[in-house]
Amino acid sequence: MMARMWCGWTTPENADRYERLLHEQIFPAIAAKGLIGYLGIHLLRRAVGVEVEFTTIMWFDSLDHVRGFAGEDYEKAYVPNKAQAVLSRFDERSRHYDVVTRT
Repeated sequence: MMARMWCGWTTPENADRYERLLHEQIFPAIAAKGLIGYLGIHLLRRAVGVEVEFTTIMWFDSLDHVRGFAGEDYEKAYVPNKAQAVLSRFDERSRHYDVVTRT
């Protein structure tokens, strides 16, 4: 099992708007692709100084399934234009981890 992690930051004024965009458009669009080996996504949110940080963790059966979502350059971040419009900054690359324990 693989975890794909990514972070983006926005202003407190845009944080609720960004979260709604994720829940109402971006996450459903990813799920609608019917990707083989895609197991879901978690969203984390926290205030950090004058910004709000969002972390997504996507779950996949394997690195090959990550490539099915992201392509050969699988570390490249997936950030639709709608999301870029409300983010102040974001990771250009996603990080990938083998899941060694799951309880």
